[in-house]
Amino acid sequence: MICSILIMLSIIIILKTGSSDAINTVNDYDDYRITQMPETRFFDQYEELSAPEKTAVVYPILTQSAYAWGGIHDFYLGRCETCSEVKIEEYYDPIFSVGAKSFRILEFLGYSVIDDIDIDKNPSILNNFNSVVLLHNQYATENEFLAITSHPNVVYLYPGALNSKVKINYDTNSMILERGPAYPHEDIINGFDWKYDNSDISNNTICEEWKYYKIENGHMLDCTPEDIIQNNDELLKELKRLVEF
Repeated sequence: MICSILIMLSIIIILKTGSSDAINTVNDYDDYRITQMPETRFFDQYEELSAPEKTAVVYPILTQSAYAWGGIHDFYLGRCETCSEVKIEEYYDPIFSVGAKSFRILEFLGYSVIDDIDIDKNPSILNNFNSVVLLHNQYATENEFLAITSHPNVVYLYPGALNSKVKINYDTNSMILERGPAYPHEDIINGFDWKYDNSDISNNTICEEWKYYKIENGHMLDCTPEDIIQNNDELLKELKRLVEF
């Protein structure tokens, strides 16, 4: 399986460059491989970094939908006055705004994958897991928020999680923004009035001296790791230590 992936990547590089000389530069090949498939960086460390039993990562399908063109994120930015309600996308399409690299890496390392919809429909699903990892789950429902914040061991891997409250209409497969920063009133900071909102540090993407800090029901990373996680096994080692409690 691994050999097939590497061969496929070699073919892609040749096609993109128009020359087989591209694979003669090991550094270029590795850079391309890690950029396109960040999880391949950790093949040799799989056993060391693999997920403990009963540990889940929550895929932010609601945030993915909100960041789609003409979505709630555009409403927040003032680009669209009628975009406070959007369709929920059917398929996972990891993008920067959800924590794409982290998702691919954690899925590869064996973390069980659930999503916002799973939790909203069945909040008790989290009882099946000893630990839960959030990505950039910025948009969440009331059911999801209560389930996550009442779980005893959650690692919030991205700042800005649980920032905006949405309501799902399952008949139309859509969601509507109910409450969020400065909406519907200017003085609102967090859609759930959550005291652990850390959206103000979301712009720290360098993560030069990162750390996980303790909160009531788990730990939060103090920066956005999207640009560094594929080259930072120490961050993943510490994550594993925190979810192994």
